[in-house]
Amino acid sequence: MRVALFVTCVNDTLFPRTGQAVVTLLERLGVEVDFPPAQTCCGQPQFNTGYRHETEPLVRRYAAAFRDYDYVVTPSGSCAAMVRDNYPRIGAKSAAEGRGQELAEAAASAVPKTYELTEFLVDVLKVTDVGAYYPHTVTYHPTCHGLRMLGLGDRPRRLLEHVKGLELRELPGAEECCGFGGTFAVKNAAVSAAMGADKARNIGATGAEAVCTVDNSCQLHIGGTLARLGSPVRPVHIAEILASTEASAESGRAVREENAR
Repeated sequence: MRVALFVTCVNDTLFPRTGQAVVTLLERLGVEVDFPPAQTCCGQPQFNTGYRHETEPLVRRYAAAFRDYDYVVTPSGSCAAMVRDNYPRIGAKSAAEGRGQELAEAAASAVPKTYELTEFLVDVLKVTDVGAYYPHTVTYHPTCHGLRMLGLGDRPRRLLEHVKGLELRELPGAEECCGFGGTFAVKNAAVSAAMGADKARNIGATGAEAVCTVDNSCQLHIGGTLARLGSPVRPVHIAEILASTEASAESGRAVREENAR
C-alpha cells in the first residue's frame, strides 16, 4: 500500500514531534510512509470562518498532492473531519452554483483515502497492540471532531489500553468540549477560557501525569490552560505515546541522566 502523511499546519509549525512519531510508529508496523511536499493547509480555518470560495483552491491542492496514494494518514481528527465532512459540501455547493463538477470530483477522490491515525491503525492495519511502552498515568480527552464528526468511538482508548506500563484514568465530563474550537477561541475568548478551565479542573481531578488527545490544536488550548493554572499535568498526543517503546524510554532516560551531570 502507498501511504502518505498529512502532517497539518499546527503539527508542522508547533508540534513537529507528532509528525515524526507517526512515521516512527507506522514504519515500526511495516508501513512505508511518504511525505508529499506539495501538501499545505486543508482549509479548515478559512471554511470555519465563512470563506468557502477561498477554501476551494486548498481542496484542489489536497486532492492533487495525495492523488497517487492509497491512504492519507493524519494525526488530527479536526483536519480529517474537514476533508471527510466538509470537502463534499464544498464540491456540492460549487456544482449547485453552476461551476461544474471539478471540486466535487476532487472531494470524491480525497474523502475515502483520508484517515485519522487511530482509525488507520484499528480499521486498516487491524491492530490495537502496537508494541508501545509508556510507564505513566494518562487520561484521555476525546476531541469534538474525532468524537462527533469522525465517530472514532473507542478506537483511541483501545490502543491506549494495550500500551505496556500505561494506566488509563477516566476523565470526568470527557465528552465536553475543551473550549478551543479553532476560531471560536478567538471570537469568544471568555467563553473559551471558561470551558478550558472546566476541562483543566476535570483533568487535574484524575491525578494523571498526562492528558492525551488525537488533536494537537485542542492540546494547545488544554496545555496552555493547565500551564496558567500551575498544573503539573503534561499534554501529549496519542501518536507520541504509541510511538514510545522500552528502548526509546531507556534512551531518553540515559540522555536526561547525562544532561543532569
